[in-house]
Amino acid sequence: QLSCLVKMVTLHGIPKDLDNYPEDLLLFLSPSEYAATGSCRQYFANLGKANLDVLQRESSQRKQLLLEALACLKIPDTQVDEENAEILGRLVCDLGGEYIRSSGGNLLKQLSRCESFLPDQEEAIRSVVSSGNTTFGPPAAWSAFTLNELSGLIPVFDHSILQKIPK
Repeated sequence: QLSCLVKMVTLHGIPKDLDNYPEDLLLFLSPSEYAATGSCRQYFANLGKANLDVLQRESSQRKQLLLEALACLKIPDTQVDEENAEILGRLVCDLGGEYIRSSGGNLLKQLSRCESFLPDQEEAIRSVVSSGNTTFGPPAAWSAFTLNELSGLIPVFDHSILQKIPK
């Protein structure tokens, strides 16, 4: 339905008010098509709010969107800073474990919004959280607020992490 809607909306070119349309439509446009109405950064900031699960997890379309986002944001290696993590939004759900490890805690907030994780991602999340080298600090120092912020990651935490969190 969304791909049909994109065809209808873009029949006479990309509308100037594209930012007023639902973010999910952007999943079916390429950044180069969007460039006519704004920057690729703006495109990915809007796309990061979309429901990525409209596209199959390991689909070539999702992989391509992530590659184009990393290129647009000029992320040369596996380290993503907080500002770019914010722009990537839900696209961080597709970053591999090496990105999660290299970025430290910069991705945790966005990762907590993901529906599911691959084993490599889960291992990386546990590693980063266990290190305590995040803005949230070590699990022993967490509060109810911290748990609320990271609530989507709780199913990933193993016993060694959970037992350190204060009651």
